Amino acid sequence: MSTTTASEPIHVEDESHFKELISSNTVVLVDFYADWCGPCKMLEPTVEEIAAETDAAVLKVDIDELQAFASSKGIRSVPTLEFYHNGESVDRVIGVQDKDDLLKGLEEISD
Repeated sequence: MSTTTASEPIHVEDESHFKELISSNTVVLVDFYADWCGPCKMLEPTVEEIAAETDAAVLKVDIDELQAFASSKGIRSVPTLEFYHNGESVDRVIGVQDKDDLLKGLEEISD
């Protein structure tokens, strides 16, 4: 298993890796993205900053690489961001988001 610091986004390798990361971190932000997606590229620096500046684990899921998994999660468009607290999905937002809004969402679930 690769060890990555929580200060940068963690690239999800497969569904079991995803489940392991969700269950081993209290607060998780998941970025479902695609390399061809312009809005995803716009959101990337924000996602990286959140990983560096917060205690939340930030996961990146490439929907092309993990098509079946993304489909099973009901991902219909990218970017889609999902918030998890104690292993449970608590919120989902679609499209480019403002950094402050994402930080507020993480703050609300970590209280």
